[in-house]
Amino acid sequence: MRLLTLRLSKRFTSTAHHIDLLAIGEKWKKKTVLPIPTVSKKSPKDDIYVLAMFPYPSGMLHIGHLRVYTISDTLNRFYQMKGYNVIHPIGWDAFGLPAENAALERGVDPAVWTKQNIAKMKQQLAMMLANFNWDRELTTCYPEYYKFTQEIFLKLFKRGLAYRKEAEINWDPVDQTVLANEQVDSEGRSWRSGAIVEKKQLRQWFLGIETFAHELLHDLDKLQEWPSNVKAMQKNWIGESHGTELRFKTNTDVLISAFTTRVDTIFSIQYIALALDHPIVQDAAKKDTDLAQFINSNKDLPNNSKTGYQVKRLYCSNPLSAGAEFNIPVFAAPYVVGKYGSGAVMGCPAHDERDYEFWKNCMPNEPVICTVEPKSGDFELPYASEHGILNSNAGELSGLTTKEARKIITTMLEQKGLGESKTQYRLRDWLISRQRYWGTPIPIIHCEACGPVAVPDEDLPVTLPKLEGLPSKGNPLANINDFVNTTCPSCGSPAKRETDTMDTFMDSSWYFFRHLSPDHAKAPFKFEDATKNMPVNIYIGGVEHSILHLLYARFISKFLASIGMWDGRKHAGEPFKKLVTQGMVHGKTYVNPSNGRFLKPDELDFSRKDSPLIKSTGELPVVSYEKMSKSKYNGVDPADCISKYGPDATRAHILFQAPIDEVLMWDETKIVGIERWLTRVIKLARAFSIKYDSLIKDPTPPLESLEEINFHNEFYSLLGSITDSFERSLSLNTVVSDYMKLTNLIEQAVKSGSVDEKLIVKSLQHLITVIYPVVPSISEECFSILLHGKSPTWTHYKWPRLEGLKESKTVEYKVIIDGKMRCIYPSEKGFFQDKEQVVTLLRSSPKCSKYLHKKTVKNVIIKNNLISLVLEK
Repeated sequence: MRLLTLRLSKRFTSTAHHIDLLAIGEKWKKKTVLPIPTVSKKSPKDDIYVLAMFPYPSGMLHIGHLRVYTISDTLNRFYQMKGYNVIHPIGWDAFGLPAENAALERGVDPAVWTKQNIAKMKQQLAMMLANFNWDRELTTCYPEYYKFTQEIFLKLFKRGLAYRKEAEINWDPVDQTVLANEQVDSEGRSWRSGAIVEKKQLRQWFLGIETFAHELLHDLDKLQEWPSNVKAMQKNWIGESHGTELRFKTNTDVLISAFTTRVDTIFSIQYIALALDHPIVQDAAKKDTDLAQFINSNKDLPNNSKTGYQVKRLYCSNPLSAGAEFNIPVFAAPYVVGKYGSGAVMGCPAHDERDYEFWKNCMPNEPVICTVEPKSGDFELPYASEHGILNSNAGELSGLTTKEARKIITTMLEQKGLGESKTQYRLRDWLISRQRYWGTPIPIIHCEACGPVAVPDEDLPVTLPKLEGLPSKGNPLANINDFVNTTCPSCGSPAKRETDTMDTFMDSSWYFFRHLSPDHAKAPFKFEDATKNMPVNIYIGGVEHSILHLLYARFISKFLASIGMWDGRKHAGEPFKKLVTQGMVHGKTYVNPSNGRFLKPDELDFSRKDSPLIKSTGELPVVSYEKMSKSKYNGVDPADCISKYGPDATRAHILFQAPIDEVLMWDETKIVGIERWLTRVIKLARAFSIKYDSLIKDPTPPLESLEEINFHNEFYSLLGSITDSFERSLSLNTVVSDYMKLTNLIEQAVKSGSVDEKLIVKSLQHLITVIYPVVPSISEECFSILLHGKSPTWTHYKWPRLEGLKESKTVEYKVIIDGKMRCIYPSEKGFFQDKEQVVTLLRSSPKCSKYLHKKTVKNVIIKNNLISLVLEK
């Protein structure tokens, strides 16, 4: 056995045979992009749905795509090997402004441009060995898909959850389209074009997501396998507030409603602030040119503005005042958001920082009325704490705590018919109207007699008309008479077709259902398919979709469950069980220290790899890792990487570099470690291929030596860690590191010669098997090398069964003599019952005897696996 081991050791360390990882990837490509051959399947109830967020077909996969689809494909292959029937589809989120803008730039039909891009991206997915269920593929811009997007819209419409109203909207002046609130960033810019967003009044289509606000918020607690930061973002966006709605009487007999969570401060109300678009303000502006000018001049001020305009001859009374005194002024204030609540805010300068600053700015000579104080100690105004005691300004309620006062005051308001408890949400209904061509047409016909009328189901889809060329601005559909002019399906009168198209988030809000019934022609999906396979078991995508896509998908999923299109009762209608948000990929960025300009690669001298220089100046650039973008010249083409290193090394590298939920600092220079590891695995397979037949003829022998038991235990501990990383923690970077540890373990066993080759071969078979999800070509190559053309007696497509750890009958006792560890004595447990016998055996041991020669043992201490001897001096 020792001679064979030496030959094997020499063979796998030899560098005589060059290993071309790129060629191996190409060799097995046709096989690895297909589902693995059926080995053994679990029962249908154990099927699993693994889905990565579908891409927009831009024509080029970026490194972020490579990361997310490597993660999903790795999990897909693992679960196939575990016997699951894995649903792992792919589709294309194909509508939207980028395609329309690209069509404008290139003078082509966006449908043609999109189709060409999809073909390119399919080739790129094949390069990375992505194994998808292509029979479930879908494309949102195809009529056979958006027919059902329109059908879902009409189901909402018929239930009053899709409606049209005049509203102030966010207008992108560059793309000339409407944006949802979620598509405007914190600086007031469009998420797509970067333009400063303008406000306009337009009749727009909305979906009633507010109706589901309570479920959307509270069902987040049921999503135990979602990242806590994503749930926190959604909770904040939905924004549930518990408080009181008050109604203020005015001297014009108009009631003003305002919501507050601090009704305990009612006796400190000194003004009412109304949004600039509040009906009362708009009506007053018709008679007050100064107010109209104020509105026009201040409509774009931020919501922390302290300016205001006191509406002339309009005053309110405090709902709890003894008399009907109309002494509370009313202001038009830019800081009040018209779309939030009633568009009115009660102003309590003594107990709110913003109210205090507004009052001091607008009414600098007026006092501040305080009614809530701390229980003890001095304080300054504004006193904004929710905790305190009502003072004498609260009249008969003086002395109550704020908590007590909130309950009593709400009851008093209810008795007077001027208020009640209310739960309010920050979430607003979803604005889906877009004034663009390349989107799903809204299936509504406008009739002067009947109003908005649904397009009959039999007339769906309402398809986009073919265009010779797209106008650069505005909505082209509104100018196509053949599209616009139609007849009312209800009364037959001449009518006009709706020319707005839907927000593309509508297309992506239900696509995961369609993947389950891709060829079903009668409905968006089959009830039984959705009920059996939803929710998606593992949903993978970027954290940037935490609010928009994920919130809308949850809303539509819950709506579809509520109307009986699928039975989501077990899961509260939630679409995604486990959410995995992969981190972004950052690229190495070089900046000129003199002027802060980003440098192109060809402006740098890379002859010194560790410290490139700026060619023009010889200076060292400032190096950092930043989000990849064209403007920073730090992007990476996945195709280039795969062409250099092969698909397997690229896949393993992208998983190994960082935990999947963290930012990945892309550094191609480190891929050499992956290449070395893969080369070692292949050399191991080559080393054992000659003797493989003889080694597998006989059954694996029982574990005899302590070395074999230790080898077995370490191997299966690592195998257990790998399995757990796939099934539970999704720690895919440690999967790759554990692969490397398994490889080291086998190599060491070969070199030591202390482990039976049959055990090593069995372990090598397991290694070749478990690397398949990450590096399928290498697994196929090693399997082929080992078999050497013979019929297989095992399969690398079935995940190995974990074996229990073995306990050795032999213990390695550490022998300590006069405080120094001198030798190891292997023996069966319990041999130390007789201390004199222990000394006798140690004297006969070749390793220990030299320390005891002609020495007298004074004392023997034995504890666990330690033997301590004290010698006479």
